[in-house]
Amino acid sequence: MAKSIWPQSDQTQALLAAARQGDTDAINQLLDRHRAPVRRLVQMRLDRRVQQRVDVSDVVQDVMFEANGRLQAYLENPAMAFHLWLRQIAWDHMIDTYRRHRKSAKRDMDREQPLALGGTSDHSTIELAAQLCDPEITPQAAAVQRELAEQVERTIDSLDEPDREIILMRHYEHLSNQEVAEALQLTPPAASMRYLRAMRRLRELMQSSESSSADDAAES
Repeated sequence: MAKSIWPQSDQTQALLAAARQGDTDAINQLLDRHRAPVRRLVQMRLDRRVQQRVDVSDVVQDVMFEANGRLQAYLENPAMAFHLWLRQIAWDHMIDTYRRHRKSAKRDMDREQPLALGGTSDHSTIELAAQLCDPEITPQAAAVQRELAEQVERTIDSLDEPDREIILMRHYEHLSNQEVAEALQLTPPAASMRYLRAMRRLRELMQSSESSSADDAAES
């Protein structure tokens, strides 16, 4: 599986230790090295319709500002890994942003928009497609890969929210099962079971879509 969007944990831990000692430079470095991952998260997960009305940089700035204000409390009582704590702040801001803009955004859109995964996740989508399809027959042509990637993303978007969420966390944010369990407040076995069910449902929908396409082609 691809590398997590978040910085390496050992470097983060060193900066957290220095920050607990009152090292201002360590605090600045800690927040600065997580700014780009927060931006990527917001770009991936904030509704595309809302992104047409809201500058992603403004959302990121609000997230980092709040994180800076709450950092001391976190350092005194780190209830979860730092990147998961920061992810939760970002998630809360994305929900708030969506709620404030969803009505006006929907009025401007004539149809549903696909997942806001964008070009940064093309490789993640292809990796996921390879897991869903037989690698012996998965075509390598770029045009076919793009078509398959679009089909995967459309199918993910049609999943129920719990299934959709855990697949995005595992395959686009590249969180481990342990991290997903911590973020969703589940036990690791429960998180693993939810993920397996979601992947089974995604595979079933992909196969159903492929069968429908084959039937349509045969009739035409």
